[in-house]
Amino acid sequence: MNPYAAHAGDRAPLDVIAETPRRLAKLLETIGPARVETPPAPGKWSARDIVSHLADAEIVFGFRLKQTLAQDHHVIQPFDQDLWAKSYPCCDAQLALAALSAVRAWNLALINSVQPADLSKPVTHPERGTMTFQTIVETMAGHDRNHIKQVEAIAGQAIGAS
Repeated sequence: MNPYAAHAGDRAPLDVIAETPRRLAKLLETIGPARVETPPAPGKWSARDIVSHLADAEIVFGFRLKQTLAQDHHVIQPFDQDLWAKSYPCCDAQLALAALSAVRAWNLALINSVQPADLSKPVTHPERGTMTFQTIVETMAGHDRNHIKQVEAIAGQAIGAS
């Protein structure tokens, strides 16, 4: 069972991941630079933190996609998002969005270039078990939607505070 795929609902994964950078850009505009670093509650990530996390995750997803295609029986290296998040206070939300957008475009080109047989190529995640290339793509979409919902909630709070 893919824990992230459910967040994408019935939307096609490629549609979700293609739309994410544009959706985030609109949400960051709504939130505004004065509020982008403000967490919605103590201990929660700000919009800047979420976009920075998505940029980091996009690099990781790209590596996982490439390794899945390049190596038989590749074992994915997990990462601790909380440890990576310690650097987010030094990040710029617009730079993180630009990084996400560029790497996402690159990853979409890769995904769109694979042969149908490549979609079922297996890979192992130490915490989630056997997955496929397609599972990684579905995970990307669900991961995006999960975090977009969080940024949408922050944007709603920003509108309410105006």
